[in-house]
Amino acid sequence: MQARLNVFGSDATARVIKHFAAAGKAVATGTTLPQATRELVLLRVSQINGCAGCVDMHTKDAMHAGETTERLFMVAAWREARCFTDAERAALELAEHGTRIADAAGGVPDDVWANAAKHHDEEQLAGLVATIAVINAFNRLNVLTEQPAGDYQPGMYA
Repeated sequence: MQARLNVFGSDATARVIKHFAAAGKAVATGTTLPQATRELVLLRVSQINGCAGCVDMHTKDAMHAGETTERLFMVAAWREARCFTDAERAALELAEHGTRIADAAGGVPDDVWANAAKHHDEEQLAGLVATIAVINAFNRLNVLTEQPAGDYQPGMYA
């Protein structure tokens, strides 16, 4: 597969990617959101959006950070899976609703937000919101330009 656009070869998209990456790093290092929760959210949003590059990256990054294959395999079916904590399930639910905003008039339902707030403090909620927003932006850039996937190695963009 060949990408439609060399996003690193264009000054405009390269600058945007640099800022997206800085935003993602700020969330990863500047909030109390657990890394495991963050990686699960990054993976689930990327699955929903059909972003092969981000699914590749975040699966490998999560495994490199010690995540189990069982939990990674089950992210797509998290509602029925017993391997996630209540806090992780609340984060995944918020991620799904935050990603599918256009599918539901009114955005994220109050009960979904309340469930996330029950399991995450305000700092963690801010981290979740920022994580969901940033990965959706990355996914859209990658899907629009048909970026190929499969060659990512953990840390290669650090």
